[in-house]
Amino acid sequence: MVALQILVLPVKVRTLVGQRCKEIVVRGHESPLLMNMIGEHEIKKLSNECLQGTDRFVVFIKVSPTNQINIVIDGDSGVTIDHCVAVSRYIENSFDREVEDFELKVSTAGIDYPYINLRQYKKNIGQAVEVLLKNGSVKRGKLSAADETAIEIEEEIIRKHTKSKKMETGLPIRISMEEINQTKGLVVF
Repeated sequence: MVALQILVLPVKVRTLVGQRCKEIVVRGHESPLLMNMIGEHEIKKLSNECLQGTDRFVVFIKVSPTNQINIVIDGDSGVTIDHCVAVSRYIENSFDREVEDFELKVSTAGIDYPYINLRQYKKNIGQAVEVLLKNGSVKRGKLSAADETAIEIEEEIIRKHTKSKKMETGLPIRISMEEINQTKGLVVF
């Protein structure tokens, strides 16, 4: 009886990714992922180029393996739909649709979107916020200060009067950034 042995050698496959050639090594029966991948770094660079010279900034970028691109922007004086459209068109015009297949969504960090970077905290000083701490407790109040290490809020205190509850602002409390799970803006009527 003769044993049959098959030797499988790696094969290099070349594919065009954007304007650059990329080699993918294929072994055995594995099929290579030949889809063009757009990098998060590339999208961030393009977004920052578009927003340069404005008071707007990138809050969040996510690029999925299927090239679904989500960009969230914010601005010191707010963001309009026209600002989102401008970023979207800038990025769209930077890629050739014949080479790159992607889905692009540009949106603004709304009131229900948690603060991610220090610039968002600073732009919202003086506004009502809700801070969810890592220990599960919640603090509500007016944001009075923010730096790299902590935020300061004038916490709301509920005082019970004879027949009603009255909200009052208490003394400022300092909360370390390490203690914060998430912070969101509140709509106060």
